Amino acid sequence: MPDHRLPSSPGFWRSPVRGPWFTSVLGVVLLGGITVMFVTGLVSYAAYNPGLSPVNDTTPDKGLLGFYLFSWPSGPVWLYRLTQGVHVTLGITLVPVLLAKLWSVVPRLFTLPPARSVAHALERVSLLLLVGGALFEFTTGVLNIQLDYIFPGSFYPLHFYGAWVFFAAFVAHAVLKTPAAVRNLRRMRAGEPEAAADGGMGVEEGDELVSPNPAEPTVSRRGALGLVGGGSALLFVTTAGQSLDGPLRETALLAPHGGGEPGSGPGGFQINKTAAYAGIDPRETGADAWRLVLTGRTGQVRLSRAELLQLPLHSSALPIACVEGWSTSNQWWRGVRLRDLAALVGHDDPVDVLVESVQRHGAFRRAALRANQVGDPLSLLALFVNGEDLTPDHGYPARVIVPAAPGVLNTKWVGRMTFGDLR
Repeated sequence: MPDHRLPSSPGFWRSPVRGPWFTSVLGVVLLGGITVMFVTGLVSYAAYNPGLSPVNDTTPDKGLLGFYLFSWPSGPVWLYRLTQGVHVTLGITLVPVLLAKLWSVVPRLFTLPPARSVAHALERVSLLLLVGGALFEFTTGVLNIQLDYIFPGSFYPLHFYGAWVFFAAFVAHAVLKTPAAVRNLRRMRAGEPEAAADGGMGVEEGDELVSPNPAEPTVSRRGALGLVGGGSALLFVTTAGQSLDGPLRETALLAPHGGGEPGSGPGGFQINKTAAYAGIDPRETGADAWRLVLTGRTGQVRLSRAELLQLPLHSSALPIACVEGWSTSNQWWRGVRLRDLAALVGHDDPVDVLVESVQRHGAFRRAALRANQVGDPLSLLALFVNGEDLTPDHGYPARVIVPAAPGVLNTKWVGRMTFGDLR
């Protein structure tokens, strides 16, 4: 007789909520949601243009995993704001669904013997990779969104490699289990009695998920799904506004850059890195000391801010969008077009550029932009924002602003720009 005090016994797990219908509904939701998250995550990495210059390649040992990379476009201007906003907001919204799904199949993790055959052993290994990968990806993602960089390494390669491991296990699991899950949902919709469920999204008779001695129900399965959906809706409302304009921005209380604008006046919009944090010395950015150094085909040009102001100035209405999922509304920037700066050093046709900040430490103090980004008429070396000089925290005396580019490629406190071959 099995000892029902042990987790390996079906009688240990007595919740009447567990069953094929509950597990299958959660699985189908995750099937669509995680697929969208994976695709938008790959797109996010492509937006850094990692093949352009080593300074942009956050995962230099990716090998074949970078097979899909493409040149990131500079339009529409809201492209990165949309793709990364969807990636982050969807990830947060799916957390209750993921936790409920793991809870619904936890008895399967304790079944004995651990492997009944070679095929069963491989399935258990894939399940371990699936569960471990899901917890790793969601945990590191949430920590990054909250600006808690407590990783045993750089977030970018950890999240990138982890995503491939997790999604490979996810695809294998989905291929095996989705047909059974769909059949189960159809049977339940037709009013057939619920059968036992397997440990994934499918259905097999005699499985351990349905308790042989269920406890008295305190909530129905539909009620439990309602609780999960309510939790997801709450997380959506308190997160989504960080990448949207309108009333939802005020409700994004769980996002570090959600809620109202952090300040007032022309420079009162979100930032990630202050001048003090970046170690910017005001003496280096003052009118007497600061010079922009341009290097290109015809040599080198040094320009003060006053000399930059004598060049043709143009305006662009662009947001700043960050990998953490937050973005600003459109701000009005005014400055010199990047393609005009390239022309000053002999590049009449737009070319790639390496932009370097005067900050001395920290990630992304250097960033490279593609020729299509340099040539876009909206791409500026901004000197003003919303009708006033840039504030120190927004990059005074000059910063790059490029449409559709991740925020870290919009370098602040620019000191040097090298146009041409970046290899």
